[in-house]
Amino acid sequence: MRLSENALKWVMRLYPPFFFQRIWVRHFHKGFMGVEVKINRSLLNRNYNASIFGGTIFAAADPFYALIFDQIFQRKGFSTVVWLKSASIQYIKPARSALYFNIVIHSKDIQEVETALTNKGKFMKTYPITIADKNGETCAIMKNEVYIKDIRYQAKKQTINT
Repeated sequence: MRLSENALKWVMRLYPPFFFQRIWVRHFHKGFMGVEVKINRSLLNRNYNASIFGGTIFAAADPFYALIFDQIFQRKGFSTVVWLKSASIQYIKPARSALYFNIVIHSKDIQEVETALTNKGKFMKTYPITIADKNGETCAIMKNEVYIKDIRYQAKKQTINT
């Protein structure tokens, strides 16, 4: 589904798993070249040690690379399927305050994906996300392996060869 930056921000803010875990999309960058996210600490996502549940942190960082790449490549005329193929997280220190992370996509990243989709029909790469507290101290590092497939690749390839 193709949405504007503002519309997707509100969809994600009101999405029940995010809303109740206090995951707040602050801003999608113009052209979906990035996103800023805040995880508010509250009674609904606090664990026994009074820090934010690890599952909340993981859930917050889970969908954004896939969402961003999907929106970017829809606008470029590709028909893609994008998903998080795998993810891992390393918790560095307890999150006792709100957490923040930013994802930024650079034009070289888009070119790398576009080249792979044009030549192979698919792309896979792992991207890190550093999640920090209000003082800028790293609380977690997540690695998201994104898989992007051009669902029209075979048809394009057959048309060219005919």
